[in-house]
Parts: sequence; C-alpha cells; structure tokens
Amino acid sequence: MTAALQTQARALAAREESCRVLGGFWKAKQDMIRLTALPYQWRALNDEIPGAEPSRAIGNFRIAAGEAGGESTGTVFQDSEVYKWLEAASRCLELSPDPGLEARVDEVIRLVAKAQRPDGYLNSYFTVVAPGQRWTNLAWGHELYGAGHLIEAAVAHNRATGSKSLLGVAERFARHIDDTFGPEEGKIHGACGHPEIELALFRLWRLTRNPRYRNLATYFVEQRGRDPDAFASDDALGQTIPEAPWRRPDYFVAQAPVRELRGAEGHAVRAVYLYAAMADECAETGDPELAAALGRLWDSAVGARMYVTGGLGSQAEGERFSVDHDLPSGRAYTETCAAIGFIFWAHRMSALFGDARYGDALERSLYNGALSGISAEGTRYFYVNPLELQPAVARARHDHKHVKLQRVEWFGCSCCPPNIARLVSSIGDYAYLTRGATVVVDHYLESAASFELPSGALRLTQHTDYPWSGAIGLDLALDGESRFSLALRIPGWCDSFRCSVNGEPAATLPDASGYLSLERLWRDGDRVELELDMPVRFLSDDPRIAELAGKVALQRGPLVYCVEQIDNGPDLHSLVLDPSREASAEFDPALLGGSVRISAIGFREEAAADGDGSRPAAAPYHGLREDAPTRSPVTVSALPYHLWGNRQPGAEMRVWLRRA
Repeated sequence: MTAALQTQARALAAREESCRVLGGFWKAKQDMIRLTALPYQWRALNDEIPGAEPSRAIGNFRIAAGEAGGESTGTVFQDSEVYKWLEAASRCLELSPDPGLEARVDEVIRLVAKAQRPDGYLNSYFTVVAPGQRWTNLAWGHELYGAGHLIEAAVAHNRATGSKSLLGVAERFARHIDDTFGPEEGKIHGACGHPEIELALFRLWRLTRNPRYRNLATYFVEQRGRDPDAFASDDALGQTIPEAPWRRPDYFVAQAPVRELRGAEGHAVRAVYLYAAMADECAETGDPELAAALGRLWDSAVGARMYVTGGLGSQAEGERFSVDHDLPSGRAYTETCAAIGFIFWAHRMSALFGDARYGDALERSLYNGALSGISAEGTRYFYVNPLELQPAVARARHDHKHVKLQRVEWFGCSCCPPNIARLVSSIGDYAYLTRGATVVVDHYLESAASFELPSGALRLTQHTDYPWSGAIGLDLALDGESRFSLALRIPGWCDSFRCSVNGEPAATLPDASGYLSLERLWRDGDRVELELDMPVRFLSDDPRIAELAGKVALQRGPLVYCVEQIDNGPDLHSLVLDPSREASAEFDPALLGGSVRISAIGFREEAAADGDGSRPAAAPYHGLREDAPTRSPVTVSALPYHLWGNRQPGAEMRVWLRRA
C-alpha cells in the first residue's frame, strides 16, 4: 500500500493543472464573485455596508501598521477574513485582468507587510491588544489559523501574478513559526486550536519545495491529540469557558493522535480541515495507518453524519457533529465553512485514493451545502444552512436561535463569505487530476485544461451545460499521436449513460473505482462525448434517521431540490409526494437567472371540512380529530436547494416531504 500511495502523492502535488473555466454555470458564478461579491466584501471589511455587523478587519490592520489610532476590535481571528479575501481576489486576477482590483490587492499587501513585526510575527490583535501574550493561547488565539490563511493567500497571489510581495511576508512569518514551534528543546510543543496552518504549509511546500515547511506541517498534524488536555486550561482570551459536554478535547479534534481517530467528532470545520491536512501528509508519506484512519473518518462523516445536501455538523452548540444518524432538518447547523472544508478534504481523497465516491461526495457538498451560503446576486450570506424553515418556529424556539430567516449582509464572525469567494474563484482546480499516464475528469464544467503527460502535451477542452444537462463533450488537441488513458467519473446518481469516441460507441461499464476508462492511442482532433441521463430521483434516506421516516427528497443530477412557499403556498408540511408518478424537469430562464425547475405530482392533506364546507372547529385535544383529512391533488414545484431564499426571504422552505 505504501508504494501505491506514494505514487498517488505525485498526483496530489500536481492537482492544480492549468485549467480555465470558459462558460456555463461556473463561469457565471465566478463572474458574480469577481464583479459583485468581491467589491461588496471589500466594503464590508471596511465597515461600509449600512445595517451590517461591522468587521473592523481592515481598520485593525491600519492600527497594527501604525497608520491609524484606536483599539483593535472584532473577533481575535479577524485578520483571516482579509487573507481569504486576498486569496479570492488573487484567483480572480488569474481569471481576468483587472487593474482596479490589482491596485486594491497591492494596497492591502502593503498594509499587511507594514503590520508585520521585525521578527516576522504578524497578527493585528496580539500586536495591538495583547503584545505580551503571543503564542500563549493556542486554543482560542487563532494565531496559527490566521497565519495559514495568509500563506494560502500568498501562494495564490504568487501563482496569479508572479509577484513575491505577499509571498515574502508569508515566508517570513512561516520561518518565525518554524523557529517557535517544534519538537526541539526550547520550542513550543503544541498545535493550533483550529487546524488550517497545516494545509497552508503543505501548499507552501508544494510551491517552494522548501522541506522545512513540509516538516513543520507534519509536526502540527502529528502533535495534535498527543495531549488531549492541551487546550483545556486556556480561556477564551479573558472569558472563562464553562464546562460543557461539547467542550471536550474532541471539540478541537484533539481527543487522540490522528492515527487513532475513530470517527467524525467535534467542531465540524476544525475536523474537516484537519482531515484534509492528514490527507496531505498521507500523500507525502504513503503511511498505511494514516490511510486507514482517513478511511474510518470518511465512512463516519459521509456514511452516518452527512446531510443529503452535503452539509456537516448537526448541532448548533459547539458547531459540531453529534451522533450517528442525528440529522434534524430544522435545527441543522451545517455551517457553510464546514461544506467548504469538506470539499478541500474530498478533493485530496480523490487524488490520493482514486475512487469516484470522493468526487461524488465533493459534488454533493459543492452544488448544495456550499453554494447555499451565498445569495444569487452575491451580496447576502448564510452562515447556517437548514434543510427546513418554519419561520414562526425559528423565531420562537431557543434551539433554533442560530437559524436565520434570510441571508444577511455580513456577520461579526464572517469566516464564510470570503471562504466561499475563494472556493468559487478556484473551482477550476477541482476538475482534473493526473495519475501517471491517466488524465482524470473528476468534475464537469465548461473549461480548457493543459497537461504534460509522459507521452507529450495535451490540451483538453470541455463543453457542457452541466449541472442542467448531462451532455459533455471533450475535444483533444495533441501534437501528433499519444497513448494515455482518459478516466471519466460516472456520478453515483447516474444509472445510465452513453459514451462515444469520434461518433463510435466506447466503453459502457465503469471500472470498480467508478470511472469510465478510455485507454487508446489518441490523435489530434479526437472528440469524446458522454451523455449522463438525468431523471428526477425520489430519494429515501437511511431508515435509522428517525426524523426522515416516510419522507422523500428530490434530486436531479448533482442538485438536491427544495420546495418554497412562494411556489406552493404555506403549510409545506401538508404536501405529500407520490414517487409512482413521474416527475418532470424543465429549464426556466426566468428563475433566478435560469434554472431547472422540477414539477412532481402529489396531494395536500388538510383537515376535513364540516358538512357545509366551512373550516372545522378545533378538536378538544390539541386539534386531534377522528375523521380522515381531505386530499387535494397538487403539482409540487421545486427549485435547487442552493437557490432557496432569494425570491421571498423569510418564507417557508423544506427539502424532505412526506411520501404517499
């Protein structure tokens, strides 16, 4: 196994092939990020959005740089919001030249560089508020977490522009961290309460090939869980943390060393960030014990603790996992960042182990759990993504206090908005992988990618209207002839498909890993066509999920659907779907910029009317009645879950409906 994993390590290191999104669904999303979301987020970071919670993030840097007076305010990790914005902006510069955006990025880099201390340390909170408390609160200080996002932004900026202006800042900080942490005597023996620095250091290693970054990343991964009580004594920067069942070591994913982790536990975002770093280390070392741990964690998170939307984290208290099959719809927490972190992890697992199930799960989280966190126009956000909204209940119940009735302008803790901006702007990185002489098409989007294979250079252009259509065309451009294998992921939701090469039928069965492998001597101008059938599917979930007994959800292609009050009237709980009746799907150009709408047959159950047709009087005990409810035939209209709440904010929504 070790040798095989070391071979896969080369695929992971080369995963960011030259890929450009050309059109379709994801080009529209990237344009929305570049033209609308990034300018809006810049205003939010500068506290210029009326009615929004203030960020203070840019203001804190100005104070730390000595360009403004006052006190640093906001969360202790506020710097990371600027870094994630910088990463997203850098990726957008890679997508399209923009002198105005580039000038703004350069100005932020200048400000960040000026705030850096002579020894390389960089953190506005501890520079301004607590200069004598550097590295004294690893549980809640988030210093390493912020450093990680700085490094990731610097790598993205260097890739987009070739400039080392931010990379130099990041490397100075990384060297300072390496001088401060490690197993050696005189250094701090510890890790950050929130994983992220590990991902960043592995990424910096892949760019620079400086082994000290790889070694430091490995140290942080290996250090975690060595002392399960390492974070127990730290307070939240002056605020004592009360004892609570959810504030155990597993909240920090520190309950055991990484190879001994048995299942998905703790704070969901912390967990998936750590799992992604474990995959990075496994790719470098081929460690079979680490590979086994990753398999256990995957089976736990995806097999027993993931929502149908790809969301993770069912419990608001502690933003964490609870127990297997506890997946309440209305109380779901499912933080946007948890879905994004899961995408990071799933991509690494796909590169590492080469099984289509990882791409399947990534796709589920991407199109549903992550995209729901941003509005269609790009200026409103969900931190929490429930699968059901009953407005009156959400307003009244304490255990729904985390549920917002509509997307909001900004958050005091705004980790999610710039996180989704950097994800969407970098979506091309997830489409293709190379494994030796195999080119893997892991995701379908209108794009062009270039590959350097053992047999020569390849340019691959993909044409598709995915996810609205399952028709995919791949045009190959080569210098002469080249023998290699083209592996196409056949999504788990697809029961039937057709494939041809130059109009001639090709392989009809995917291999054991879920890919359709086309190995041949390819020539310039060859064309592959893949048609994935996309019927409407009625999903039933695991019968061990008590809340979903007797319920179904609608899915078409990778998109999970929901019903909204604006299309179906109030009391969505009274709708009943009949899976024996065929549902239809039709593209509606007027639906939020164009979307496929599903129409399904069912009925609405209502209390039986009195003989004169009037509304019945309330029954004496909680409205219980002996007479059967009436059933009125209805056509239920559904739209993709990620688009809910854009037309009638604050109205009812529901993913799971009763089955006839």
